[in-house]
Amino acid sequence: MTDTFRGELRQGKLPQRELAVVAYTRSKAVRDVGAKNEIELIMPLIHQVLADAGLNSVQDVDFTCSGSCDYLQGAAFAFVSGVDALGAVPPIKESHVEMDAAWALYEAMLKIKMGAADSALVYGFAKSSPGQLPQVMSQQLDPYYCSPLWLDAISMNAMQAQACLDANVVSEEDLAEVVSRSRSNAKSNVSAQLSGDYSVEQLLAEPEYVAPLRKHDCPPISDGASAMIVCTVEKAKEWGLPYAIIKGMDHRIETHNLGVRDLTTSESTTIAAKALGLNDKPIDIAELHAPFSHQEILIGKALGLDKDTVVNPSGGCLAANVMMAAGLDCIGEVAKRIINGEAKRGVAHATSGPCLQHNMVIVLEAA
Repeated sequence: MTDTFRGELRQGKLPQRELAVVAYTRSKAVRDVGAKNEIELIMPLIHQVLADAGLNSVQDVDFTCSGSCDYLQGAAFAFVSGVDALGAVPPIKESHVEMDAAWALYEAMLKIKMGAADSALVYGFAKSSPGQLPQVMSQQLDPYYCSPLWLDAISMNAMQAQACLDANVVSEEDLAEVVSRSRSNAKSNVSAQLSGDYSVEQLLAEPEYVAPLRKHDCPPISDGASAMIVCTVEKAKEWGLPYAIIKGMDHRIETHNLGVRDLTTSESTTIAAKALGLNDKPIDIAELHAPFSHQEILIGKALGLDKDTVVNPSGGCLAANVMMAAGLDCIGEVAKRIINGEAKRGVAHATSGPCLQHNMVIVLEAA
């Protein structure tokens, strides 16, 4: 923390430090990477994102934070093996969240806002192929009543989808339209796992998997990783890098007790969007962390998106869903398009927990 910053804090002032995304990269999502371990997944991306930012090593950033899930490997503190991709010597300031890497970015944002860092490396990774991911995710549930039942993620979200159908919030045609657009958009995304041209009629002709969901309404199991460099706007200018500004991040949580909340809406997303003043200005693009087709519709409504907003131009989670990196990918995809001049203002969304329990909304704008 600089002396100037300490002085401002003593005066009761909190400087307005805007964050900038200066580099982002992701691996191609695949169903099974085979013998590759987590270190081999992460290391190429760390090297790539540092090179894209014109940096030589992790020593050139002030803070590093990762997102992953120990349950995928079935061992406590399994994320520590991923840190080997950074190098053990010399030591660095490092942290970890047992959540999507979007929340690792949130921690990095707090560090930078408080003056404890000027720059950060954020990454997320998952090798989901060895286990049964829908069952693994049951560990997110209420530990007394739901988790012991081993209620899998597909069944939980099928329950939410059925509630939405019963309440006329969505229709089966709506779900098929989401999938059709996702697969079509993903054709231009080299990192996507699933892509192609599929009509609504073709998709509706597919059999139900877990009623009312069909297989294409569910996210693919994906192995992969993502990485991002963020810093203050001043640091981005010092480095001479183009950037997208993170104008605001807001995270809200609903109860994990599925029986006491309305599954046909996402109240926490609405609250977060309102707190950020999301609809005060037009939104060009939105990347929504919606692992299931009906959830994209729920989140879009909660955010108040209009027909002019391009939704999930990358294809979203229905095209590639690396657990613990998909939320960061939403932020990175919006930032990338803003830096490339394809949009002036965008919104990214990240979720965690059962049936959209945690929701984070991030607003990004051009410099």
